[in-house]
Amino acid sequence: MPKAAKDKMAIYQLFLQHIIWSLKPGGKAAIVVPTGFITAQSGIDKGIREHLVKNKMLAGVVSIPSNIFATTDTNVSILFIDANNKQKVVLIDALNLGQKVKDGKNQKTVLTDEKEKRICQVFNNKWNEDDFSVVVSYDDIAAKNYSFSAGQYFDFKIEYVDITPELVCRKNERVYWQSGELVQPVP
Repeated sequence: MPKAAKDKMAIYQLFLQHIIWSLKPGGKAAIVVPTGFITAQSGIDKGIREHLVKNKMLAGVVSIPSNIFATTDTNVSILFIDANNKQKVVLIDALNLGQKVKDGKNQKTVLTDEKEKRICQVFNNKWNEDDFSVVVSYDDIAAKNYSFSAGQYFDFKIEYVDITPELVCRKNERVYWQSGELVQPVP
């Protein structure tokens, strides 16, 4: 347990540490945490993540949409701890999945059965999907300051398009016209 005053820790931090230390050899656990936990740059959160990585006991993390629980709009992630997982870790960014619906006075996000199946299949099969999931090593996670956020591991894709000077001028004319400015574009 990190050397900090227990009375100043968030309850989830104490609970999470209790679960980790209570886990039997080969044990597994799934814990819902605030999404801020997966990227905190220092403090107890980072220390817990570092412990999970150094001891190779993380199966994966799924970041889920806000309002997935009807009574709170807090963004949460689910940590899947597996003391036997010494290989790759799957990180899933499901933040953009689901549909917002009104539930009485509350708004919640609902995942279709299809989206839930997709998350489960990607997780269980440890699939890489562009802008959705990434499978990384423990060394990869350590190199990214122990971040469990899938988005920090996604490849950025830049598409280049051949464009002529005439096309640039035409696009500029549209921008000037839409902005209401009377400035003439340079030919």
